[in-house]
Amino acid sequence: MPRTLRPGQRSELYVVDVATGDQRLVYSSDTVLFEAPNWTPGGELIVNGDGRLFRVADGLEEIGLGGVPAINNDHVVSPDGATVYVSAEDGHLYAVTLADGRPRRVTNDRGPGFHHYLHGVSPDGKTLAYIGLEQVDGRRITNVWTIPAAGGDDVQVTDDEHQDDGSEYSPDGEWIYFNSERAGHAQLFRIPAGGGEAEQLTFDERVNWFPHPAPDGSSIVYVSFPHGIEGHPADIDDVRIRLLVDGEIREVVTLFGGQGTMNVPSWSPNSSQFAYVAYPVG
Repeated sequence: MPRTLRPGQRSELYVVDVATGDQRLVYSSDTVLFEAPNWTPGGELIVNGDGRLFRVADGLEEIGLGGVPAINNDHVVSPDGATVYVSAEDGHLYAVTLADGRPRRVTNDRGPGFHHYLHGVSPDGKTLAYIGLEQVDGRRITNVWTIPAAGGDDVQVTDDEHQDDGSEYSPDGEWIYFNSERAGHAQLFRIPAGGGEAEQLTFDERVNWFPHPAPDGSSIVYVSFPHGIEGHPADIDDVRIRLLVDGEIREVVTLFGGQGTMNVPSWSPNSSQFAYVAYPVG
């Protein structure tokens, strides 16, 4: 079921100017819990909420998904801006043409216990990176997978029992960035897109999720939870948005949020801004 706002809670969409650090409130709602901002190549912001997808203009303008089942907060826009790829609550990924809302299922049927969670599309638009979740003997196993955007055979990039999430391509398509608990608690990693050894990028005590490389490769923005947090829950105090620049961590903002704040690629096309959602109460 889609998340809903608590009494007295709001969803607030902000845009951050990377050069100045200035933050601008773009849209606020006390009725719709919206999540996970994307940018289109044309500069529009897109969010999900109530199992649906919206453009952010003067308000929320619904994007037709052509009968796709209710979606979650994992969605990406193709590099040419023609297609949005969404993760639906039936466990599958769908491609929807933005011009006419025509849907197409991308993923294969890997059994009722397998769910696909989308996080990235390659720079050439040909391949999707997703997290495959399966239940094995009562254990929750997640790994990084890829699949052709046009449909085809899946490729498993990681093969282990560590909790992996947030798989997203580098601007040159050579790497997939992700977070993983293989370091003991969630830290940021990258792995060659074709598979290989994972390289750890953060090493601190905080719980780091959802690395989003800037389109120009200058930095990585990510969500950081307090030490001891498991997973990426909603409504947590002291959630931080951070930038990783040349191996150094820069603090951007501290907020009340977590799940939904920045699950998907959230950079503007020119790398000058990124977007996030906070969920203040009262």
